[in-house]
Amino acid sequence: MTSSLATLVTAATPDAAPAGGAFTLAWLLVALPLAGAAVLLLAGRRADPWGHWLGVLASGASFVVGVVLLLALRARDADERVLDLHLFRWLPTGTFGVDAGLRIDPLSVTFVLLVTFVGTLIHVYSVAYMEHDVDRRRFFAYLNLFVAAMLVLVLADSYLLLFFGWEGVGLASYLLIGFWNHHTPNAVAAKKAFVANRIGDLGLLVALMIMVATFGAVDFATVLGAAPAASEATLTALGLTLLLAACGKSAQFPLQSWLGDAMAGPTPVSALIHAATMVTAGVYLVVRSAPIYEGAPTAQLVVVIVGAITLLFGAIVGCAKDDIKKALAASTMSQIGYMVLAAGLGPVGYAFAIFHLVTHGFFKAGLFLGAGSVMHGMGDSVDMRRFGALSGLMKVTWGTFALGWLAILGVPPFSGFWSKDAIIEAAFVGEGWRPWVFGTVALVGAGLTAFYMSRLYFMTFHGKRRWNSGHSRGTERDTGPVLHPHESPRLMTVPMVVLAAGSLVLGMLLAAGDGFVTWLEPVTGVAEHHEPVLPVPAIVTLTLLLVVAGAALAWFRFGRRPVPLRPPAASALTRAARRDLYQDDVNDALLVQPGTYLTRSLVFGDRTVVDGSFLGLGRLLVRLGDGARRLQTGFVRSYATTMTAGLLLLVGVVLATRF
Repeated sequence: MTSSLATLVTAATPDAAPAGGAFTLAWLLVALPLAGAAVLLLAGRRADPWGHWLGVLASGASFVVGVVLLLALRARDADERVLDLHLFRWLPTGTFGVDAGLRIDPLSVTFVLLVTFVGTLIHVYSVAYMEHDVDRRRFFAYLNLFVAAMLVLVLADSYLLLFFGWEGVGLASYLLIGFWNHHTPNAVAAKKAFVANRIGDLGLLVALMIMVATFGAVDFATVLGAAPAASEATLTALGLTLLLAACGKSAQFPLQSWLGDAMAGPTPVSALIHAATMVTAGVYLVVRSAPIYEGAPTAQLVVVIVGAITLLFGAIVGCAKDDIKKALAASTMSQIGYMVLAAGLGPVGYAFAIFHLVTHGFFKAGLFLGAGSVMHGMGDSVDMRRFGALSGLMKVTWGTFALGWLAILGVPPFSGFWSKDAIIEAAFVGEGWRPWVFGTVALVGAGLTAFYMSRLYFMTFHGKRRWNSGHSRGTERDTGPVLHPHESPRLMTVPMVVLAAGSLVLGMLLAAGDGFVTWLEPVTGVAEHHEPVLPVPAIVTLTLLLVVAGAALAWFRFGRRPVPLRPPAASALTRAARRDLYQDDVNDALLVQPGTYLTRSLVFGDRTVVDGSFLGLGRLLVRLGDGARRLQTGFVRSYATTMTAGLLLLVGVVLATRF
């Protein structure tokens, strides 16, 4: 542990010499998509004919710059792969100031390549998917803005600049989720995501305040370098507040309720948010803050617990969803839970968390784009109960989806086998009760993943067709419109094929010779090797048995048997899972209703006390005026009598004071 912490601290304090050569191009990573967004928004309708291609070009150009940085970084020795590129003085405030700069290291470059490569494929897919939308140009502007904000987040060299990108991602996600805001549910879903993320952002703001008070700085080099010297209480507070931020952005318990509603946006948005960008930001934040968590074992344990709870939570919800996109959203929640669990395990899990994040970015993006292709051929329907038998009509979609399905199940040699199984093995490392509890949770999650993803796959592509109007099954009758399922155009299928290829081979390529783990060591440290409490072959065997059992159960229930068009009577757990385990009800009871009552109380107090005081004073003055008005009769004799009485009173007072 000591040696790994020393490596982390060394990685957090790179040489002060500025990065030169190809690294000076790093600012283009952000500038290119940001410029694309600005042009598309400012050009207006004049850019409609070509704006979408400008968006693709901006994202693709960032990927090219990312490849150049990767090659330049790999050309350096491992101990020279953490660089800070100073851009300009951002906040000069006397003794405390913040510079704007970019941190270029294996972790940030990995995210850059994932965000820009997968993001560019989603841009290309969107050209065809949004072809008939009159606001396609604006959609691509928001996509470019999203990519630029995410790149700021992962390239920032300070927590404050990271927060700037963090909020940019929140804004862009709000715009994209609510892109079709002329439908009220879409606008509500965007607002829900925005509010839930602001709750998480409060944690990051408090963490920034703690950093300033403790270290007098917010840059990574100072904060992470000084973390080992800080008290455990301070580091625990930092770790927990950073975790709160991560829970909001990565949809982890208890701030996960927004993720399913985020499906209201166009399907490419779901692929972008759920695969390679926004929901992975929390995992990045925890891994980047590794020296803080190394000195705060309590916060580290809470990270593992949150990941374990979310892992099971998302898997259980995914087992009951009939909406193909919401089932995939629950899957994302669960898979991010795996990553958070791994990140909380310390040096033994940091690299595996990022490894699974990268492979998940490919196969989950492919699955979402496949779902979008199904919707494209099925009249935008998302109800899997009205799918079935699409494998022969949408062969490319079926084939690419199958590769993503096998990858997320963890079937060898697909990508998920190499990354998710590594997390399961790491969960069994440790002493006492922890490896048995967390390892068992990871195993159960693998079985549940196999069930709900196989359920989704079989309901969509196999069995008998359930999508023709007038098609009867027993006493049930589908009264939906007549549909003619068809394959999607090449601009949609080619990105799906590329992502499917990554789902097949990427895991093997990154796992070869522990290459990916070694690549991340300048940031994550060198993890000491520890044997799990169970033999590795036993863990692998148990995992595969659970995967086979989950897939077989799904085939027996949804592949062989007829799928009813209406949900049959369900158990209490199934009903709860369909309602996201009542998370919205809990939030309503704990947050919304008390907030409503508090607001009404404040309004009542404002109206009765504050407004009442001023209005009461006004009414008093009006009554006094009314009384004084009665003295104004308009008769000279009345005024003369009043003046005489006043004069006599004044004379009386003067005489009384003299004598």
